[in-house]
Amino acid sequence: MMNKEHVQKNITIWTMFRKVFPQIVSVSPRLVTFNYILFAFNGVSIAASTFGMQVLFDKVADLSNDKGTIKSAIFALLFLFSIKVFEQITNGLANFIAETYDPKVRGQLTSTVNLKMNKLDPICFENNEILDHINKSYSGIDFAINLINTIMDVMLFYFPYFLFMGTYLFLLKPVLVVSLLVVFLPVMFTQFIRVKVFSKLEDKSAPLRRKGEYYENCLSGRKYVKETRILGACPYFMELLKQTLVQINHLKWKADMKVNLIELSTKLATLIGYMGILWMLVDALMNNEISVGAFAAVFASIESMFNMMEQVICGRLGYYANNFGKVQNYLRFLELEEREGCEKVQEESFHGEISLENVSFSYPCSDINAVENVNLTIHRGETIAVVGENGAGKSTLIRLITGLYLPQNGRVTHNNKSTKEITPRVLFTGITGVFQNFQRYQLELSDNITISDMESESKTQQDIDVAVVQSGLRLDTDIFPNGYETMLSREFDGVDLSGGEWQKVAIARGVYRDHELIILDEPTAAIDPVEETKIYERFAKIARNKTAVIITHRLGSVKFADKIVVMKEGRIVGVGSHEKLLLSCLLYKNMWESQAQSYATANTIL
Repeated sequence: MMNKEHVQKNITIWTMFRKVFPQIVSVSPRLVTFNYILFAFNGVSIAASTFGMQVLFDKVADLSNDKGTIKSAIFALLFLFSIKVFEQITNGLANFIAETYDPKVRGQLTSTVNLKMNKLDPICFENNEILDHINKSYSGIDFAINLINTIMDVMLFYFPYFLFMGTYLFLLKPVLVVSLLVVFLPVMFTQFIRVKVFSKLEDKSAPLRRKGEYYENCLSGRKYVKETRILGACPYFMELLKQTLVQINHLKWKADMKVNLIELSTKLATLIGYMGILWMLVDALMNNEISVGAFAAVFASIESMFNMMEQVICGRLGYYANNFGKVQNYLRFLELEEREGCEKVQEESFHGEISLENVSFSYPCSDINAVENVNLTIHRGETIAVVGENGAGKSTLIRLITGLYLPQNGRVTHNNKSTKEITPRVLFTGITGVFQNFQRYQLELSDNITISDMESESKTQQDIDVAVVQSGLRLDTDIFPNGYETMLSREFDGVDLSGGEWQKVAIARGVYRDHELIILDEPTAAIDPVEETKIYERFAKIARNKTAVIITHRLGSVKFADKIVVMKEGRIVGVGSHEKLLLSCLLYKNMWESQAQSYATANTIL
């Protein structure tokens, strides 16, 4: 579960740097170190060019007053030229390395988020707050990279430049350095205001942004577009999207107005200070406190120095301030609690006997138990069917049995090992399933099947063939023109399948995976009873010598189960064979009689 303390606490700049910087360096330590050295040299060379200009202007002034030689002026020119060439080389090379390095870092940080999600308790994905944090974390990746780039640029590029220039100006006239600091203190204050304002903006915008993405998907996503357009629902979702965008833009406008009004006043102070420094330079020259060369060099460099200061404070730090909250969200997500457990299991057959003892479970932000005080034992090699009306808690029970969800009360054990004590990676080994809302992966047929067990080194083509036969899928050239290499997506120049064919692909995917426990969660809900019967006949053969759990609302196809579990409002109200339940469970009897007519002519499994 999510730790509220982790989510709410503020994350400092130092914490950000300490956590993100090692991730960036780890991609290529030597290359990133070399790049940082280039940036440091580049900052020093830009500052040194001011000194080079002073030397050149002084030599030219001496030459005009018959105090110098052409040779000394030429040497001064070559000195300045060499500094400028070095500056351009280091700048170009550093920027080139950064542009090619950043995409690699982005991939590394994205992979970190993906791996983190894989370690979260699956129940987290039923929590809207967690979903918001996932959304925020992905949008914070680029800003986390830019944050580190900004910090390192300040340390290695801007700091050497301003240190050199500060020392240079101090030696010319100490008051010049003091004036520069006073001028830019208000600008720094503005950036601190930005941090607070835009951090709050990001927290308020993330849920709205997720809503907007959903509405866009309803309008144009392949999953929704047919129904949305046929039913004429586009205007409805357009209006919802419009309202969401208006809310996001209104929040952004309020934040921008607040910050820009403050920034306007500080820039006026900066302008006045800039004029004051120019006046002090002129005064120092008139009083012979600085040379003509020093005046010309500072005068030529002061505008670029102000631009550099504004770039680092208003530009780089301002950009960082605007997106401070997004970087915080990235790190907050990485700090969410992970599901823990033991990685080692001694038993060869881990999913032997499965037992539920006084198990209760409720979803996040819900006060009602989806499963309440359930006791059930599933023996190794046993096939059970879970039936009940919609909302009875059947699918939730399956998620508890497999360990996908952990109970709040009671415990679920596999061979006396609690699911709370085993990591999901170990727990899910040996479990497979076919679900009602199975995925239609836009991949080749072979990949659609083998994706369930890609890490297995012992699998062969024969295993794929067996899975296909067991699923009832026929590799007709009319349906699969390229056999196993047929792309199952019209969007990628392939083919699309009927619902029934996709269902068989999903079954093949499920049985291809090595398993001791197989789950069928209403996989036949969208097909007719006759075809359903055929699927369950095949499944009965597949599940032989395996532990199997079936969820269905059609009772005619589950009489082959060793026992049937009847659920109502999260509780088990009956367990037994078909014949026993007809006599002992009124709910089961009523469900059976209501469906009897549709099964009168069907070939039910006896």
